[in-house]
Amino acid sequence: MNIGIIIGRIGDVDGVSLETQKWIDVLKRMGHETFIISGQFAKNIAENSNGTLVKMLSFFSPECEWEQRRAFFFPRQEDLDELIENLEESSNVIAMHIFKWIVSNRIDIMISENASSLPCHLSMGMGIKKVVKNTGIRVICHDHDFQWERGKRYKSMFDEINNLVNDTFPLIGPNVKHAVINSYSQDILKKKFDIDSVIVPNVMDFDKKYAEKDEYNKDMLSNIGLKKGDIPIFQATRIVRRKGIETAIELVERIKDKRVKLVITGSYADDARFGYYKELVRLIKKKELENQVFFSCNRILSKRKKSDKGEKIYSLFDAYAHARACTYFSKYEGFGNAFIEAVIAKRPIFVNNYKPVFWPDIGSKGFKTVMIEKNKLTDESVNKIKEIIYNDKLSKEIGEYNYKLGKQYFSYNVLEEKLSELLSDFNKYKDFHKIKDIS
Repeated sequence: MNIGIIIGRIGDVDGVSLETQKWIDVLKRMGHETFIISGQFAKNIAENSNGTLVKMLSFFSPECEWEQRRAFFFPRQEDLDELIENLEESSNVIAMHIFKWIVSNRIDIMISENASSLPCHLSMGMGIKKVVKNTGIRVICHDHDFQWERGKRYKSMFDEINNLVNDTFPLIGPNVKHAVINSYSQDILKKKFDIDSVIVPNVMDFDKKYAEKDEYNKDMLSNIGLKKGDIPIFQATRIVRRKGIETAIELVERIKDKRVKLVITGSYADDARFGYYKELVRLIKKKELENQVFFSCNRILSKRKKSDKGEKIYSLFDAYAHARACTYFSKYEGFGNAFIEAVIAKRPIFVNNYKPVFWPDIGSKGFKTVMIEKNKLTDESVNKIKEIIYNDKLSKEIGEYNYKLGKQYFSYNVLEEKLSELLSDFNKYKDFHKIKDIS
């Protein structure tokens, strides 16, 4: 089948981008052809995919940023009519782009990557809904996050906007299937909307070599500022508040060993006005850890390449290859890619029992880790962490044990089984190529 994927951005290091690429890999392995429509492509993705760029779909497009400001961040009563009018106009334009893409590529099934569950791009969600309603195309909504999981972030002062959000996210229809990434979301969808869904966990390719030292990455630690004999602990996440990075910084302080270095790989691009990043910088300075905490987003990205200055850019593969252990003290996650990445890398991981997912969907499977509650480090947890990072044999034993469990529960084979289930459910729906034109 021809399977079309609609996503705000593809090729970045955020969880939605990473998991979408894995779905593409497995769908191709299953014999399907994939097509992507997105507002933002990483260069390596754009060059090696059936990609269609529609800049309006980007989260950083003028249209999206204006909508978010007027709807949620800086709403003004006098702007409501203009906001509603612009949402309708933009969503109509987006719907037409999507429709033309579907027709030109003869798409059989469309996958909406978080675009129909989280209202971070209102007109894109509305545009998708219009296409689905007017054409009857079969859709799998790959739901990573929902509005109710983000507190008041997507609550507007306008009832009209709140009603629009509630009517659009999640997408509902007889030709729509939902794939969620955890049991909590599955339960909420059923209780709130009477929607049945399939749990498709985030996965890794356990049949592929991962996190190995090689000729390319042998100089990575020195190039990001570490010295020989240092003990690198990696925080392989973006810099956003829910990641609990301040707890990892506290851990470095409490270990009391100048050789222990925390490397934060992710960008602060998604940190609103860089407020959290600035707090972390102040905290590091207050604790006098400037020589033990490193921000390395300018040297570690999703793929290896050369920078504009000719410097080596390393990948997460390279980062994990040099990690003694990993921190993941998140407060909230829809799943937790960084945990599974540490598992496939065979690296010990220190984790907060983040809500609502970690223990029900991951931790209860039997992984060996140092787990804390409510982001509180205790003397006992710090001592256990120290025992692991200073004991190579113990670290390797933990890594190997967790790897075997990870392969059982979170591999590409598991994803293929789940995708086969989702696609087979669509046999009862009509062929898209017989539907009416919406132009």
